[in-house]
Amino acid sequence: MRTLSPKVWRWALGALIVTLTSAGLAGFLVWRSLENSLEQPFGPSAEGVMLEVPAGASARRVADSLKAKGLIASPRLFTWEARQSGLATRIKSGEYAIKPEESARELLQRLVAGDVVEYRLTIVEGVRVRDALEQIRSHPMISVVEPGPVASFSDQALVAMYALPFPHPEGALFPDTYLFPRGTTDVALVAQARDRLTRTLEAAWADRAADSPLKSPYEALILASIVEKETGLGRERARISGVFSRRLARGMRLQTDPTVIYGVGAAFDGNLTRTHLKTPTPYNTYVHSGLPPTPIALVGQAAIAAAVAPAPGDDLYFVARGDGSHAFSPTYAAHRKAVRKYQLNGGSTPESTKNQP
Repeated sequence: MRTLSPKVWRWALGALIVTLTSAGLAGFLVWRSLENSLEQPFGPSAEGVMLEVPAGASARRVADSLKAKGLIASPRLFTWEARQSGLATRIKSGEYAIKPEESARELLQRLVAGDVVEYRLTIVEGVRVRDALEQIRSHPMISVVEPGPVASFSDQALVAMYALPFPHPEGALFPDTYLFPRGTTDVALVAQARDRLTRTLEAAWADRAADSPLKSPYEALILASIVEKETGLGRERARISGVFSRRLARGMRLQTDPTVIYGVGAAFDGNLTRTHLKTPTPYNTYVHSGLPPTPIALVGQAAIAAAVAPAPGDDLYFVARGDGSHAFSPTYAAHRKAVRKYQLNGGSTPESTKNQP
């Protein structure tokens, strides 16, 4: 067997080194090119693309989803990036809207931050709690824990189902705009509205007027619900609260139509009659003295503030002017004059007997 000369060995070794170096350089350039792709914006093709990350999904599963949507070329590279950066186990589940201007690396940071798509639901002041619950439960992005229409549940069942703070569900949620991710349960969203109401009510009660006739935060909520239904004008809330507070303090019946309507319930057809005013439901404040047994609607912060801090004055009566505002009077004689001016010309209406002594 012939031995290769030192010169040939040197040539062969050099050729091997060049070959290996070239292969290594080529591999590095390919890998570097792929790695750079993590920094490139997704571009217009990402417009409107949504990524759903299930609970417990691995970085590789997320990478495969991105590959399937045509957003990345190499699932292995994305997975490697997530692992070497220590982020692979910190990805949060949820629904993500892909941004055309962001890169895969930037998306990974958002997946870790939990920057999920949020949906909006607005509960307005003055609606009844069952209507609000139906609105929550019918939202397409909310998961309902206990299926079935709200009407099929008793008051006690609703209180238990949503851990409401009062023995009756009415008034137990705070009307506001709530943001939430897809899959939020109705129980979770109701808990937000319930807790916000509790905090708002407790803070207002702590600042109540020293001479308030109200005996508890719950009574404040009941009065606030009446104020909420009586007027939509912010400038009138405290004044209307003052009328009701003085009537309570003097033992006068509140004689407020919204409580009567609430007591009539689903049978009310929009026309309040004298018969309604004489029907002794628990909510008829023309028949019964004091506050009704529960709130009659969901109440906003302004109405709560008005209930605990009524405007001072002598007014004991008010009547609707027909333009959304009210005429206030300190005496029944002045009130009757206002009724004749604003109500009797419009035909028969229960307002003509409202707030009589």
